[in-house]
Amino acid sequence: MSGRLDSAQPYALGLFRIVVGLLFACHGAASLFGVLGGASGSGGTIDAGTWPGWYAAVIQLVGGGLVLLGLGTRAAALVSSGSMAYAYFKVHQPGALWPMENGGEASAMFCWAFLLLVFTGSGAFGLDRLLTRRTSEREETAAERKTPVAA
Repeated sequence: MSGRLDSAQPYALGLFRIVVGLLFACHGAASLFGVLGGASGSGGTIDAGTWPGWYAAVIQLVGGGLVLLGLGTRAAALVSSGSMAYAYFKVHQPGALWPMENGGEASAMFCWAFLLLVFTGSGAFGLDRLLTRRTSEREETAAERKTPVAA
């Protein structure tokens, strides 16, 4: 049983990354463009350049999109995790200690989910893996061309 689960791990991780990235990008799109209920469910948008909301929304849209695609996953997840840690401690935590009390559940969950992706990478289905494979194939081909000639 454990062997089968271990062999499916990259695929489960890839699906996890896709779902987390999509949900995060949706938060950014809602705040920036007023879609999917808009900012705070009001149908509105966040004014461009306002601190910290607009910048958080840009990080959510771009970071979520990159994580969704599995492109630069570790770096995008690191920035996204930091953004959510900031959101939790500066916006939510002053209201109450526990996420259930202060409305910071989503921030806490996204923070830890992205931190996990920093350490695990993109898993299956990511562009990172595809690009790494192509780069290593090119390097192997180049190394084969430069084989030393025996004297």
